[in-house]
Amino acid sequence: MCRSIKTLRQAEVVASEDEIRAAARQFVRKVSGFREPSGKHQVAFEGAVDEIALASQRLLESIAENLPVRRAS
Repeated sequence: MCRSIKTLRQAEVVASEDEIRAAARQFVRKVSGFREPSGKHQVAFEGAVDEIALASQRLLESIAENLPVRRAS
């Protein structure tokens, strides 16, 4: 889809809120076709970024909770 969207789930590294929002913004840009929306589209654009960022945060938290515990070698 969009190669410039960074993978946020990495081994034992927690993605920051800024990284999650940046990925959400990039996704909305790709889907909407707007790099920066005009004034009349700004509310819808930012709302979509908020919703996708929240869904992404929930996904990453859920994945982290369900990963098997690593045993020390």
